[in-house]
Formats: sequence, structure tokens, C-alpha cells
Amino acid sequence: MTKKELSEKLSVNFDTSKAEAEKIVSYIFDEISNALTSKEEVQISGFGKFLTSDRAAREGVNPATGEKIKIAATTVAKFKAAKQLKDAVAK
Repeated sequence: MTKKELSEKLSVNFDTSKAEAEKIVSYIFDEISNALTSKEEVQISGFGKFLTSDRAAREGVNPATGEKIKIAATTVAKFKAAKQLKDAVAK
């Protein structure tokens, strides 16, 4: 499902305009992104939680040349599904 499809479903189910539904969906994703940028955890009951994790710098290998390279430390976004979501998907 795309962001546009989600907006369309929201528009139909809540009898609102497509433009308004797109604004709502964009707002939700922007707020999740802003929280993760601030290294805050976002927990949505029954769905899961979004969080950040720090990856340490490490050494890797360039597969084309076999040369060793340094991979910089970085922060990545992660998602952990809630038990209800895991159970629903497993059915």
C-alpha cells in the first residue's frame, strides 16, 4: 500500500476530501520522522514501535575489488511489531 492509497482509504472511510486525507497522512508520517530524528521512540499500541539504533563504525570489504573499507558509524530507524500485529500477520 502506498501513501496515496492510504490517503484514499482514509478519505472514503471518514467522508473527507482526498486533499484533507493526504494532509493528515503526511502529518502523521512527518511527526513520526521528527520524533525519530530527535531519537525519540514512537509507540503505537497494537501496531508496534519505531525507534532508532546506533551502528558502530566497522570495517567492510568492497565486493568488486576485495579492498577493505571503513564504514562510518550511523543511526538507523527500526520498527518492532507489536504482538497483536505479529499474530494478525501469522494467520
